[in-house]
This record gives sequence, C-alpha cells and structure tokens, in this order.
Amino acid sequence: MAPLIALVVGTALARLAGLAGISALDGWHPALRVGLAVMFTLTAVAHFVGQRRAGLIAMVPPRLPRPDLLVTLTGVLELVGAVGLLIPATARVAAAGLALLMLAMFPANVSAARRRLTLAGRPVTPLAQRTVLQIVFVATAAAISFGP
Repeated sequence: MAPLIALVVGTALARLAGLAGISALDGWHPALRVGLAVMFTLTAVAHFVGQRRAGLIAMVPPRLPRPDLLVTLTGVLELVGAVGLLIPATARVAAAGLALLMLAMFPANVSAARRRLTLAGRPVTPLAQRTVLQIVFVATAAAISFGP
C-alpha cells in the first residue's frame, strides 16, 4: 500500500506546486511523472535495505538464478527510471521502460502470493489486490509514456 500512497501523495503535492506557480509542474502529466518517480524511489530503496531486501530476494521465483543479483538489478533499474521520469526529454522512454519492468517483475509477486511469503515480517499483498495495484501502476506509466 505504501507505493500507492507514495504515488498519490507525490502526484498531489507536485500538482499543488504547479498550481502555486512552479511552471515545470503545471499540469497533471508532469505531476504524475513526479508521483511515479517518488513511488519508484521508495520501492527501489527496499531492494537494498535489511529485511525488505531479504524478503524481495525470497520473492524471486525459485527457478530463476541469482535472486540477490536480480533484486539488486531491478532496484538499480527502478532508481534510473525514477530519475528518467524527472527529465522531460527522457520521461516517456523511462515510463515505458518502467512499465515493462513492472510487467517482468509481476510473476515474482504472483509466486510470492502463492507461496504465502512475508515481506519485512508482514504477509505479501494478496494476489487480487496486487493485480489491481499493478494495473494502476502500469496504467500510470502508460499515461506518462503516451500522454501529452
């Protein structure tokens, strides 16, 4: 739920900043870019920190090699994508890349839900809820990639 909150709050604050006169954030499209960047920064940090990292490594489907390396790589890609979202010239490509990354990582969420894993001591998000969240996140990235 924290990623959704980060997306919504980041977008709302960026939009308010645009309404307050910050021209770079004047409009929903730039505000969405900031919100998604905030969300991916938050999720990327989990790839490198303590219990969350261990939980993410456990989420990687057992058939994939080097889950520790995969978690590090996806964390780096999320950070690079978040930065790319904040640069107008790269925002569309970054959003498309992040959408593809989310689709590629979704099987790990399915696997984790089916195996009833925990993440930092809490059960992973149930599959139905995770699927809805994933649709929202991918749709946001698509809106940025294909929007105005």
